[in-house]
This record gives sequence, structure tokens and C-alpha cells, in this order.
Amino acid sequence: MTEWLPLSPAERSVAIEALVHGPLSRTELARRLGLSQGSLTRLTKPLIESGLLVEAPEAGGGAEARQGRPSRPLGVVADSCSFLGFKITGDTVYGVATTLRSEVVGRLDRPLTTHDPDAVAGTVAELAALLAEGRPAPAGIGIGVGGLVRGRAMVEESPFLGWRDVPLAPLVQERTGLPVVVENDVAALTEAETWFGAGRGLERFAVLTIGAGIGYGLVLGGRRVPFAEEGRGPGLHWIIDPHGPLTPTGERGSAVSLLTIPGIEYQIRAATGRDIGYEEILSGAAAGEPMASRVVGEAARALGILVAQIANFALPQRILLAGEGVGLMDVAGDTVHRTLRAHRHPLADPVALETKVSDFHDWARGAAVLAIQVLVLGEGQV
Repeated sequence: MTEWLPLSPAERSVAIEALVHGPLSRTELARRLGLSQGSLTRLTKPLIESGLLVEAPEAGGGAEARQGRPSRPLGVVADSCSFLGFKITGDTVYGVATTLRSEVVGRLDRPLTTHDPDAVAGTVAELAALLAEGRPAPAGIGIGVGGLVRGRAMVEESPFLGWRDVPLAPLVQERTGLPVVVENDVAALTEAETWFGAGRGLERFAVLTIGAGIGYGLVLGGRRVPFAEEGRGPGLHWIIDPHGPLTPTGERGSAVSLLTIPGIEYQIRAATGRDIGYEEILSGAAAGEPMASRVVGEAARALGILVAQIANFALPQRILLAGEGVGLMDVAGDTVHRTLRAHRHPLADPVALETKVSDFHDWARGAAVLAIQVLVLGEGQV
């Protein structure tokens, strides 16, 4: 496994810029970071010596080349080591192996037959060993869990797994011998999209996920904004329509009751007495089936209001809509956009809303990015 020394804040800035945006010429790298060429040389020397940064082959046409100096862009060797990421749901562990640039090079999953923490940690370790076969030695493991995580190690609360105060990182590290970081799954996805996805290079960026629950992530100044209740799910208390439908636990008109897959399925079951899956409900709405059309239409209007509220108050340059429930946009996207416009100032710029069709392996990739960040940034720096 590659060994990289702890980085100073200035070295860390150089490493991140080259990792996320590189290869970059020294002139461009210095310009982006506001550094003199001398300072940049001083900062990059230990990074090159450690193997974190490499000089790419000479490229012509840049400012340095025009001044008679060879342009040797700085970048990273993406496949010098691998990172493992896992997303744990209520019934499955999804795993991926990625390069240093978070490119997925392998994926596996295993069903969960129990939520016993030791057994779940054993499943993660089993998948880690399989994903590591035939690849550069893994440098670290990231794990995303739906719930409240403390200290990037302890799952304080996870309703999907029925966990409280589970020391997941130590359990997995003991079985794998690798550094392990655990985080709320939406936070992990937000980090991944900020570094390598829809939010790359943006100062203000938001992620909204719909699926089994509602997730929200916010990036300001290019960095994710952590908050104390992250993972407890804002959707249950995010009231869209105080006269709207109930959840099984009694909350009326919340984002959870209107928008989540279980909420939509519950509404149909309460109205018809039948258990119908989410995809079938969407298909029924697309075909004009009255009850499905009503429930999906209400969900679409709720989503439009929610996106408008985020746009009005957080002022993001882009909003990413992700999660297993985004099929709603295919069936009722026009309603979403019409409602969104109705809840914005008439002269406001259009909201840059991007929809990402994803599966749970994409969430696992987000967790792998956590491991990349901890290795590059240093523990506790993200």
C-alpha cells in the first residue's frame, strides 16, 4: 500500500487541486491557488517524492512552453492504489473498488440475512477481500449508512438497521486491517459529487435524494456543510402541505409522506387496500390510472416546492436530484418544473436541476471517496 506522509494545509490544497482538476500545468496550479512559482515548487516537491503527485509527459502549447520552459503538468497516478466503498441498506451490502480518482473498477453485493453488527462487519470484510483481488492494494475503506454517524466511526442511530451505538469502523478495521471511515450515506454522496461529480468546481451546490427516505446535502464555499442532526432525516419534519397525507407514524403532509417510496406505496395501500410497488405505481400514473395519477401528481408538486425552497434560500448554482425514487421525474417531470417555477420569483434565473439515475453502487462509490479524502486530507480534516 502506498504510504503518504501527513500533509500540511498548503500541501493538502495542492494535492486536492491536482487530484480533482488535474493534470494541471504548474502555471495553472499556481494561478488557481494564488501561489508564486517558488512556493508551488516548495510545496510540490515532497508530494512528488512521496508518489502522491507525478509529472506527466511534456505538453506543448502552454504558457511555460511559450516561455522556453517545458510544460510538465502535475497529476496523480489514478491506479497506483485502490479504495473500497460500501453502502449498507436494510437488506444488502453493496461494494465497489475505485481508483484514486473514484473511477469504479469493480462492484459486488451480498444480501444481509441479519442485522447483527458482527455479522454485517463480516460481510463487509468478505466483500473487501474479493474486491481487492487482482488490484493494487487497497489504501482504505469507506462505508455509507443511512442514519446518524458520530466521529466517522460510530453508528449512533440507524432506523434501517435497527442499530444504536454500533462501533462499525473498529469492527470492520479489525477484520480487514485497513483504515475505515464511516459516514452518513447522503453526506458521502454529497462529498463524491462535490469532488468528482455534478458539484465539482462549484461554490454553492445542493444534493436532494428521494428513495426510502429524504436526504439533503449542502455545499457552500466548495465544502460540504455538516450539521448535528445529519442522518436523522430532515424530510419527516419538512412540511410541504399541512393538510396532506399521513405517514404510518402520524406526520401529516411531510416530504416523507408525500415523496418517499414507502410514503407513496402507503398512500396507495391506504386508498385501495392493495400492496403495489413503486415502479408499478409510476407505470399506472403514466397510463392515466386515476389513483396512481393523483398520488404521483401530489408527489411531483411536493418535489417542485421542495426544490424551489432549496433554490430560494440556499441559492445553489446547481441542485442534484438523486436516489432510487428519481423515476418520478420521468413520469411527472413537467409537473415538477411547473410547480418549481410557480414558487420562484417570475424573473428568477431557471434552477439548474440535474437528475442522476443511480443505484446503490453509486452510493458505495460515494463512501469510497470518503476514504480517498481521509488519505489525501488527513484524518479529521474533511
